[in-house]
Amino acid sequence: MGLLHDILGKVRSEEETVELPEEQEETRQVTIRIETLKDFVDIDRISRLLKEGNIVFIKGRDLQRNDLGEFQNCVQKLKRVCGQYGWDIVGTEEGYLIVTPQFAKIER
Repeated sequence: MGLLHDILGKVRSEEETVELPEEQEETRQVTIRIETLKDFVDIDRISRLLKEGNIVFIKGRDLQRNDLGEFQNCVQKLKRVCGQYGWDIVGTEEGYLIVTPQFAKIER
């Protein structure tokens, strides 16, 4: 028993406890922007906001009421841009479009 005790004692004394530093999660602040869609030119501004990591709520009801064709063109352009960059887009019954960058997905 003495030999086994000596061997186990050596193994135990050779073991070292290593403390690993805790990884701190990077806290990323997400901004939610509310923008108004007035015409086709606004798509570039909205795209820039999304590239910066913002979630964008787009008020489109006024354009939808005043010029349905322009509104549909804007939505189609937004869908193409979203597909290109992997963003997510959804419309609401209240007349908003919600567009999120890649890190956020919309639960349907």
